[in-house]
Order: sequence, then C-alpha cells, then structure tokens
Amino acid sequence: MTAPKKLFIKTYGCQMNVYDSERMAGALAASGYETAERPEDADLILLNTCHIREKAAEKVYSELGRLKPLKAAKPDLKIGVAGCVAQAEGEEIMRRQPAVDLVVGPQAYHRLPQMEATLREGGRAIDTDFPEEDKFDHLPAARGPKARRAPTAFLTVQEGCDKFCAFCVVPYTRGAEVSRPASRILSEARDLVERGVVEITLLGQNVNAYHGQGQGGPWSLARLIRELAGIDGLKRIRFTTSHPNDMGDDLIAAHAEVDKLMPYLHLPVQSGSDRVLKAMNRKHTAAQYLDILARIRAARPDIALSGDFIVGFPGETEEDFRATLDLCEKVRYAQAYSFKYSARPGTRAAGRDDIPEEVKSERLARLQAVLARHQAEFQQAMVGRTLPVLLEKPGRMPGQMVGRSPYLQAVHMKAGQDQAGQIVQARIVSAEPNSLAAELA
Repeated sequence: MTAPKKLFIKTYGCQMNVYDSERMAGALAASGYETAERPEDADLILLNTCHIREKAAEKVYSELGRLKPLKAAKPDLKIGVAGCVAQAEGEEIMRRQPAVDLVVGPQAYHRLPQMEATLREGGRAIDTDFPEEDKFDHLPAARGPKARRAPTAFLTVQEGCDKFCAFCVVPYTRGAEVSRPASRILSEARDLVERGVVEITLLGQNVNAYHGQGQGGPWSLARLIRELAGIDGLKRIRFTTSHPNDMGDDLIAAHAEVDKLMPYLHLPVQSGSDRVLKAMNRKHTAAQYLDILARIRAARPDIALSGDFIVGFPGETEEDFRATLDLCEKVRYAQAYSFKYSARPGTRAAGRDDIPEEVKSERLARLQAVLARHQAEFQQAMVGRTLPVLLEKPGRMPGQMVGRSPYLQAVHMKAGQDQAGQIVQARIVSAEPNSLAAELA
C-alpha cells in the first residue's frame, strides 16, 4: 500500500485565506494528500499569501529563502505559492526563487490537482488566470463529511471587489465581485452544522455586496442571513468585511430582527476627512458613514463596532488627520485596526507623493492611543455583566476553556473540554485589553 503524501499549508492574512486553505487541502485530498503538521514532514508545501499588508511580497520571498535548505535536503519536496501575492507576482516568483514549483492565484484553486500532476511528471505549474468557470463549482466538499469540526467555521459567500479604492490591490488580485449561489451556501452551512459547527462567519471582500442567485432571483446578504437562521443547530451568524456603501436598510433591519445575528459589525471607514475619503475613492463622506452607524445603533443598541484606518495617505494634512480623531471620538469603536499607508504597485495612489515616514508614525501613535482608550472602556464595561459565551477550545491553564462573547471578545473561564460547542451563561469578572475573564453564572 502506497504511503499517503503529506501537505503542509502556511496561511497568511485574512479569514478568507483560512477558508481557502481548507478548500485547497480538500482539492488535493483527491490526489492522495494528507495534512502534515510541520513543513519538514511534507511532500508539498503551499504558502497561501496575502498582499494587503506592507512588504507582503518580500515576506513571502523571505519565507521561501528559509524553505530552500529544506528542499536541498529533500529534492522531491515541492513548494508552491498561492493567494494574492501569487496573483500579483506571477512568473516573477519562479524567476526570483527557482525553488518554487507551483504558483496559483485565488481563482484557480480548483485546478490544483491537475497542477500537482504536472509536478509529479517533473514540470512546473503556474495558473494566475481569472477563469470563466466558478472555482466553487469544482472544489470538492470538505474531507470527511462526518468528521467533527470545531464549533466555529468560516464560509466564503462572495469574492472580489468592484470599488477600486485608491490604496487597495484586491480588485487586481481577487477580481470582480462574484457571489456564490444561495443554495450551495445553505448546503455547505447545513453540512458544517451536521459536523458540530454552531457559529458561522460569512466571508467576502465586500460581503454585504452579496447578490447570489436564490429562489425567486438574486438574494441580498440580509435574505441569506434570514435563511441561514432557519437551520436547526446553527446558533450564531457573523459576517465580514463590509463596505459602507452596501449597508442597506434590509441588512440593518436584520440586525434588529434576527436573533442569531451577533451584535458585532466590522465596517471600515479608513479616514474621517472627506477630502481624504474622496482621494481614496471611497465614494462616501464621513457624515454618511456616521449616519449609517446611527441607523445601525437604532436598530441594535448593544452593537459593538469595529473599523479600519489608514493614516498618512498621500496628501493627508494635520487637519485631515484630526478629522479622523474626531470621528473616532464620536463612534468609540470597541475594536479597530490602524495602519500607516504604504503604496501598492498598480493601485491608483501608488504614484502620488508620499508623506514622511516620521509623520505617519507620529499620527499612527496618536490614533492608536485614542482607539486603545475606547477599546479599554468597552472591555471594562463588560465587567459585572452576564453574557452568553460560546466555548471553543481548551485554554492554557488546566480546566480552562476559551470562548467568544457575542461581541467577538475572547473569554477565559473554568469549564470542561466536553463543553466545547456549548453556549453557557458567564459572568464577567475582569477585563484585559484583548480578553475577558469569567465564571459560570
């Protein structure tokens, strides 16, 4: 009997890449691959890359450099680069790093078995096309249909972006907005629930732009959420990442009316300055963004808000930056992500005059101080409250479990491992910047 081949996938970046890595593993299972825990044990190593953050490509090349000695010691080892860096760099990856055997873009994962067969025949394989066929039509179902899953799972419902923000590479690496048919999403969700999943996070580059075909015509994300809420055993629904311009009334209403939809919304704004927002091609103003948040809070008063910010965008003045600080004071985010602007080749802003690095760093420090203060206030406000906590996995201490609150906070508490997947009532006894401590209520 032939020993199974081993596959090791290192995943960078967002939750969509986590989901994609699972599907790539499923696609290669048909070629006889099982998952390896370490790269040293693998016959095929895939780096599933992200191109959003600064120097993303250089980090991938650095990782490939670390893998080069492993391949020298194990000549039959195959190395592949997948994801957005693969899409952006293409053949340049193979030219710059000859140890790479395979390069595959995000829309061609379903072709991995054919590409792997090319490797076995001694060739190299590259596919960074945007194929006409939908990869989800060809990717197999997750391996082991009856295998138990962790209580939470990601489920991609939409990919790509048509917004063309001036700083963003996503339209170039993921392509135009495409939504999966509702029936396939519902089927995959039911399968996840049958295998122990009780919370599903719906994923998309612009997830609230979802317009997949459903019964009676295209469905909105709100319609999809309402249908998912009807699945017995599914207890929690989340979605990310959203664009303000796609936050329709029906989705706001769903936050008020669908109990399974968690009171947490990640809605990036990037800047509080209308002048900068226009330069970013965001197609909304700060006032319009705040109006959306006001309507969401009216529908779901306990909602926790999260956001993204870029500081030091080309042309940003001190007055522009102070407008961002003012917006943060008005919103008081429960959580937020903030970064210094860095140019991405091929994007609209890439050729514009940059702001000095020391100015960016100083502004980022000021913004993060404000955001950290608001997050600490939100965390501290949890102390003394009783929250439903979904227990997910063992903690670092014996007899401890880690779960998630409705607001996506990590919660540490005493509980048995056999309680994984259960939602328990927990009284919050203390708060840290990024987690809560609780005891059974």
